[in-house]
Amino acid sequence: MDRKSLGAWGEEQAARYLRLHGYSILDRNFSCRTGELDIVAKKGKFLIFVEVKTRKNAEFAEAREFVTYAKQQRIFAAAQLYLTSHDGDLQPRFDVIEVYAPDGEQSCKVRIN
Repeated sequence: MDRKSLGAWGEEQAARYLRLHGYSILDRNFSCRTGELDIVAKKGKFLIFVEVKTRKNAEFAEAREFVTYAKQQRIFAAAQLYLTSHDGDLQPRFDVIEVYAPDGEQSCKVRIN
């Protein structure tokens, strides 16, 4: 499986995990001039902007470590644009979901940070 399809598969696993844990998925792959938001979800009083990182394993580094400062800044800027175009009074929150798929699409482990 190539990197792009593994990433899309990982995002689907993350969305499934969120739904199973009571989150409502509001948007996926929201794209704007400053970047992209993988998943926008809602739970309780929170509007959650989720970055999904999919890796085969954590031997080199944990997946969340690939959300660099520059990437965080792009996510924040995209979230600001999202908030200006969507009404609501929910408290914004930023999460990273790590999806580990050592056997490709055969199995995975999902961890939210």
